Amino acid sequence: MRIYTRSGDKGETSLIYGTRVAKNDLRVEAYGTCDEANSSIGVALSHLSREDWDGKESFIAAMHKIQTILFHVGAELATPKGKEVKWKLKNEHIEELEKQIDQWDEELAPLKNFILPSGHESSAAFHMARTIVRRAERTAVGLEEEVNNPLVITYLNRLSDLLFVAARYVNHRLGGKEVPLHPDV
Repeated sequence: MRIYTRSGDKGETSLIYGTRVAKNDLRVEAYGTCDEANSSIGVALSHLSREDWDGKESFIAAMHKIQTILFHVGAELATPKGKEVKWKLKNEHIEELEKQIDQWDEELAPLKNFILPSGHESSAAFHMARTIVRRAERTAVGLEEEVNNPLVITYLNRLSDLLFVAARYVNHRLGGKEVPLHPDV
């Protein structure tokens, strides 16, 4: 398969089912931001390659599953309204995120104030991924009438929560320091 097609050289791209739209279309922004978040999660995981802790493999497996689902969320956003989505986000995917959040959060000290994105490189990268997912969520909200599956917005909201907890969890496991926000600066 050839990587370049030249079909986007004039500023348009195809949605799933072939509908052509401008590359700055809000729908393209939404699924492109999901792709950006997915790449950022990949960066966060790459920082763990030289680290070791009990449970690292299950953490990475959970994150890979999330990356796969996020890829499918992008596909849902790239599917025009009223068209059949081949893979469909379900409530169980959101429930899995919530279960994972609760599991990791059990090991963490309760937050007493806001924290700055900091600590281990992987933790900081998970914070970056979290902010990118928040942008994807805001963009998807702007498309709410055109999104086939309303669970997309819920999933993105919960995913940003999970990435916050993942950042804290990695700091906890690897001795990264959480830097508290000092409001009187």
